[in-house]
Amino acid sequence: MTRRQTSGALPSGAPAGLRERKKRRTREALLHAALRLFTTQGYERTTVDEIVDAVEVSQRTFFRYFANKEAVAFAVQEAVDARFLAELRQRPAAEPPFEALRRAALGAWSSLAEAEDEDVTAELQMRAYRMIESTPALHAAHMRRHIGLEQQTALVIAEREGLDLDADPRPRVAVAAFSGVMRLTGQLWGRRKDAGVEALRELTELHLDQLGPALSGSWRAA
Repeated sequence: MTRRQTSGALPSGAPAGLRERKKRRTREALLHAALRLFTTQGYERTTVDEIVDAVEVSQRTFFRYFANKEAVAFAVQEAVDARFLAELRQRPAAEPPFEALRRAALGAWSSLAEAEDEDVTAELQMRAYRMIESTPALHAAHMRRHIGLEQQTALVIAEREGLDLDADPRPRVAVAAFSGVMRLTGQLWGRRKDAGVEALRELTELHLDQLGPALSGSWRAA
């Protein structure tokens, strides 16, 4: 089978549902191939040519789904972040801000665990996370992206509470504390061997539940 034959194109008369499934399968194959190559031979040593060769598609097909190599490296993280923000926007307006953040995070992990047919799996999350953490150039980009996510999250919280983000520091303070715990949770999860979505959800819940007591309670033994 030639690369041209497997470029992802379907006859123009193909049903829309079939075309969408074909696109999703092609994107998933590219994502899996890229992460496999990144984790076996290194991100910087992997080329786009090697990724498309592994899937037997053209470079044009790759760039139809991903702007560049960095975009495919962060595709899993972007999907997770988007799911979290979507969950946060759907939380009840009467819910306190930190509780909304907590439930949005746990809800995002639960929805990922249920979406077994999608390309964002626990195994892919783990591979992507470890690869990003071990690649200096990607780790720096990850920090920049995380700052952007914190800003988006603070904006959502400010809108929920009817606050001016520039005048009231509380949304940013709450999000900074929340994000710090989430980063810690991710690091601990990345070191575990049983690192499925359920394990990540349990770690997230455990550490978020400790945030309030850690900040306001006495640590000295009675």
